[in-house]
Amino acid sequence: MEYKIIVAGIGPGNPDYMVPEARRVIESARVLVGGRRALSQFAGENVQEQCVIGADIPAVMAFIRKNLQHDDVVVMVSGDPGYYSLLDALRREFPAESIQVIPGISAMQMAFARLALPWHEADLWSFHGRVPEEARLAYAPGRLAGMLTDGKYNSHTIPQLLMEKGWPGETGLAVCSRLSYEDETIIRTTLAEAGKHPVFSHCILVVTA
Repeated sequence: MEYKIIVAGIGPGNPDYMVPEARRVIESARVLVGGRRALSQFAGENVQEQCVIGADIPAVMAFIRKNLQHDDVVVMVSGDPGYYSLLDALRREFPAESIQVIPGISAMQMAFARLALPWHEADLWSFHGRVPEEARLAYAPGRLAGMLTDGKYNSHTIPQLLMEKGWPGETGLAVCSRLSYEDETIIRTTLAEAGKHPVFSHCILVVTA
């Protein structure tokens, strides 16, 4: 029997937003990989081996490769596996046919849902540990964009950057933080007024030109 790497999206954070198939696979897993909080929250009684996803990604890959010789390995990733997750690194290390993916609800998807906005025409950017190419950030009337943020590029610095790129100060901005949790916060403002609100990092920003 050929064992599989099962990459399960666990959603934006609140367990209520995890799809049932992901929950079933995680609860029955004997070998489980994930963030420290996810492991403490979701690891079931069957788990015999587990590995925390940290900065040492090669060590995580070595753990998966070793355990894949005798069992399926379930890898928990936040949000949806297809959107800036460990799936990208797994595909570089293992053949695609050995990977099974269970989708999840991403924070980006939830942000647009909270704003009741269709997002099939939205531009999606990540400022999480990277900066999009300058051409992608150009202003155009009617443009809709969603952004991942980090500590450096946050709800204060990104609006300023966009205005420097030609976006009008009156452009609508939604700051969506802690989505799905009890302390979820959504602030509707503009690029020019963003600095008057508290700074939020590791959140979702949505701009509507």
